[in-house]
Amino acid sequence: MPDDRAPVEEHRFPCDNCGADFRYAPREEQLICDHCGNTEDVTQSSPWASSVRELDFQAALDGQLAEAEIEETRVVQCPNCAAQVEFDETLHAAECPFCATPMVTDTGIHRHIKPRGLLPFSVEEPAARGAMSDWLGSLWFAPNGLQDYARKGRKMQGIYVPYWTYDADTKSHYRGERGTVYYENKTVMRDGKRQNVRVAKVRWRPVSGRVARFFDDVLVLASRTLPKRYTDALEPWDLSDLRPYSPEYLAGFRAEGYQVELPDGFSEARQIMDNVIARDVRFDIGGDRQRIHSISTDIKDVTFKHVLLPVWLAAYKYRGKTYRFVVNGRNGKVQGERPYSAIKIAIAVVLGAIAAAAVGYVVAMNQ
Repeated sequence: MPDDRAPVEEHRFPCDNCGADFRYAPREEQLICDHCGNTEDVTQSSPWASSVRELDFQAALDGQLAEAEIEETRVVQCPNCAAQVEFDETLHAAECPFCATPMVTDTGIHRHIKPRGLLPFSVEEPAARGAMSDWLGSLWFAPNGLQDYARKGRKMQGIYVPYWTYDADTKSHYRGERGTVYYENKTVMRDGKRQNVRVAKVRWRPVSGRVARFFDDVLVLASRTLPKRYTDALEPWDLSDLRPYSPEYLAGFRAEGYQVELPDGFSEARQIMDNVIARDVRFDIGGDRQRIHSISTDIKDVTFKHVLLPVWLAAYKYRGKTYRFVVNGRNGKVQGERPYSAIKIAIAVVLGAIAAAAVGYVVAMNQ
């Protein structure tokens, strides 16, 4: 029986001059060999190279995607944080880029929907590390030891983080009420005296109607490894600059496999869509106040993409605790776990008490 599985992609690109591995250089937007200096352009051999094509959502749910849309990669699952990170077959031991836990690379093959597009890194590692150091330096109560460790530590790891995007055409029928504010004069007692005041009241009347919206590229994180509040804070992403997926962009970087399956991602996307539709309904109801009793939405022509977005990641273990910092690989925006120094906080409290006592003394002397 022929083997109809998709080939395993290693994401390794040997230099045709010396045989060393190429890496993708964000600044030059080329493959560069650090050993001999040879360069090579990123190829775009895909038939859809001019755009990132959507895939049919229902076909994916029914298992009817073409085999060309499926790939197999060698992944390692971290025993601590459960991250699934791709590694090439020459690597047998590594450290998890998300939590700095040692891993042995023997997990096996992961079969999944192939990425359709990605945003290449445009921020170089030194700039990302500098942005992280500046961010740490702006934290008043961060331990000095962690700041020094981060500045002198090893390089940050470039990771392509998985996301889903969803498109959908929606038409919604709603029922609700439009409220109009009006005022009535009322006599009240204040401080033993009668006073006339204007009291706001709302006159409600029933309304119904329809709203329609086409959703384009509703973005949903497909990873459970990093706290969502960090990745959400890295937005917005310039999705209009998505490139058709080409494995050359991954040269010198790692890619995380998605952990949120396609239907679960769509459930989150629907919540995002429903919130926007509710906002549209309130706008359509108009008036001064709005009440929504029901919204019935017809959704069709749902499509999706699996895309990879670039993140520089540092995971530092300091005094037994892991701190993670992420940098948007496109604009250098930084987010991370905020560490606190008990000593610095205690000193600040003492200094605050001294300052308050000094102010009190000055006031007492002036009186």
